[in-house]
Amino acid sequence: MAEAAAGASGEAMAALVAAEGSFGPAGRSFSNYRPFEPQTLGFSPSWRLTSFSGCKVPQETLLKLLEGLTRPALQPPLASGLVGGQEETAQEGGLATRPASSSALPSLSIGMDSCVIPLRHGGLSLVQTTDFFYPLVEDPYMMGRIACANVLSDLYAMGITECDNMLMLLSVSQSMSEKEREKVTPLMIKGFRDAAEEGGTAVTGGQTVVNPWIIIGGVATVVCQQNEFIMPDSAVVGDVLVLTKPLGTQVAANAHQWLDNPEKWNKIKMVVSREEVELAYQEAMFNMATLNRTAAGLMHTFNAHAATDITGFGILGHSQNLAKQQKNEVSFVIHNLPIIAKMAAISKASGRFGLLQGTSAETSGGLLICLPREQAARFCSEIKSSKYGEGHQAWIVGIVEKGNRTARIIDKPRVIEVLPRGATAAAAASAAATALPPDNSNAASEPSL
Repeated sequence: MAEAAAGASGEAMAALVAAEGSFGPAGRSFSNYRPFEPQTLGFSPSWRLTSFSGCKVPQETLLKLLEGLTRPALQPPLASGLVGGQEETAQEGGLATRPASSSALPSLSIGMDSCVIPLRHGGLSLVQTTDFFYPLVEDPYMMGRIACANVLSDLYAMGITECDNMLMLLSVSQSMSEKEREKVTPLMIKGFRDAAEEGGTAVTGGQTVVNPWIIIGGVATVVCQQNEFIMPDSAVVGDVLVLTKPLGTQVAANAHQWLDNPEKWNKIKMVVSREEVELAYQEAMFNMATLNRTAAGLMHTFNAHAATDITGFGILGHSQNLAKQQKNEVSFVIHNLPIIAKMAAISKASGRFGLLQGTSAETSGGLLICLPREQAARFCSEIKSSKYGEGHQAWIVGIVEKGNRTARIIDKPRVIEVLPRGATAAAAASAAATALPPDNSNAASEPSL
């Protein structure tokens, strides 16, 4: 099965490379994107949005902090759901109980992408998620788009394609000048709003504060019926794992910052050129700004059994988290790692990130989906269809086998180098420019058909 997965993945990769041209998320193309230049806003060429960043809490520390939010099961249970791998009732001590009609609905809370709360109105559930982070790209507009795509992705990981309401959370750095605030903040807001509109929702409010860092994110909310979402707990032995975006976004973002840092650049310059870093950075930025909405819709079409999105804990961390939620005794085994070209080499040369170990953080990454084996290849083919817009990708990366609700990456995973779209476009242009013209010397003597 591992060889079959690798073969299907390789075929999918070859088809994707051959099909690349103009790109962008559903209905929006990044093919005409011009790299951000601070001078256009009246700033120094050395101005960097990422200089106003901080750091998020590591996974192990976060999980310890969240332990205080879990509660022991109370009787009678109303709407039990998996919370961090343990059963927890939805009933809160001292609160009014929900009507019996909600007890059959699933619930989901701490430990997964979104919370699912059965409402007191029969047959409906509230699905909600929140996320925010610091700047990791230099373009304020693209940073806004990425932030919104990242929030919506938690809904998409449950197969939800609609969002009823979006709130924006914005922190402006107190270290910024008044000019910087006036120029940068509207661009981030516009990027966030445009991505929300692309996702079929609108920003209706939020909160804006001033603190030492720039922070942007939001809260996405939807009320839906049970058939509109897919609980992330039904993987079965024989399922195939599919990933819908390449890995390496954090490596690309950091490598781009290192272009201005001679000490760090010297550690990687033997394995990558400045041009390759620029192309990888743009590819990472475009991928992060692409919504996972198409993949969410196809989860229903191809009978997905479970999914999560790959973000701050890396593909291994999120795979382990998803495995813990499964009702069946299964484990996930990852054989293939689609990675933006040259990022694996940078990870090795720098001695950082843990990209090949699956622990490198991603931002607004792809969905990792458990699909029936017979449906996986069709999913990978369908998501590339032009009817969904441009820029969507998918690879078969692993399998679901009988196990103890764990996840692992094999010792020597196959690395699939995903060429940045700029690199493939340049290669195509170069090939066209150097191609010999057709020989028409005997055209007149050829019979016309």
